[in-house]
Amino acid sequence: MTVLAAPPTEPPAEGTRPGPTRRTRNRAGRTMQGGKLAYAILTAAVLVSAFPFYWTIVAASRSNADLAKVPPTLLPGSNLFHNFQAVMEEADIGKALLNSFIVSGSITVGTVLCCTLAGFAFAKLRFRGRGALLAVTVGTMMIPPQLGVIPLFMLIAKLQWVNQLQAVILPGLVSAFGVFFMRQYLVQSLPDELIEAARVDGASTARIFWSIVVPIARPGMAVLGMLTFMSAWNDFFWPIVALSSQEPTVQVALRQLGGGYVHDQSVIMAGTLLGTLPVLLVFGLLGRQIVGGIMQGAVKG
Repeated sequence: MTVLAAPPTEPPAEGTRPGPTRRTRNRAGRTMQGGKLAYAILTAAVLVSAFPFYWTIVAASRSNADLAKVPPTLLPGSNLFHNFQAVMEEADIGKALLNSFIVSGSITVGTVLCCTLAGFAFAKLRFRGRGALLAVTVGTMMIPPQLGVIPLFMLIAKLQWVNQLQAVILPGLVSAFGVFFMRQYLVQSLPDELIEAARVDGASTARIFWSIVVPIARPGMAVLGMLTFMSAWNDFFWPIVALSSQEPTVQVALRQLGGGYVHDQSVIMAGTLLGTLPVLLVFGLLGRQIVGGIMQGAVKG
């Protein structure tokens, strides 16, 4: 049997440069390197995205007269704590922050738990009518939420929950988007063989959920929790209907700021900044889990 040897490679001629190495590859696990244009686009996107938050800080630290100047100033001022004090005097922002934490935290915990349970059932359990129930659940996302305000308010009025926090908490404990999101995540991330092995070992469905499903679904639960917390924290429409100024959330309390013939934009921006900081704190705490959950949900296998 004849073995053909590979021809020897010749070194590059003196005074010539070797060809450029290929840095960008399209297979998983290989290095990908962007060019200057990609970094320029990313830098511009970051600046455009961060500018509204920076402008909120600038406006919250200035006076209303400074904001009326043309061209407006782009540097922070020294009135930040004075405006914070004005916010505390014009609205009960401390109670509003506490109510928002209670409402958003309760909705987040309930949504993550219930949607993970429902997503696990739709993804891995076999029962009659599973496809039809999933279709109905996803179909409810097409109905505008404003259509259910009147019957929902009639229900909470009959239960005597008007101006109570449970009127805002209970309607948001489950979301169709959360069920569909966790179902799609568990279909890709939870192997059927792992559930079958647990069944062989005698584990019940509840044991499988708490010991196997929850650890695997933790990144997806973090993503859903962050999205739910932001949605509940920023919700204005239903809290303004169900609550009053005596039991406000942050968004309801902010509408009381800057009253008068001329609205004080600096005080309004200071209140907005106070209402934004908790969301940034939650994102900072869950940022790693959120990025990991998005990456695991985007790559199958």
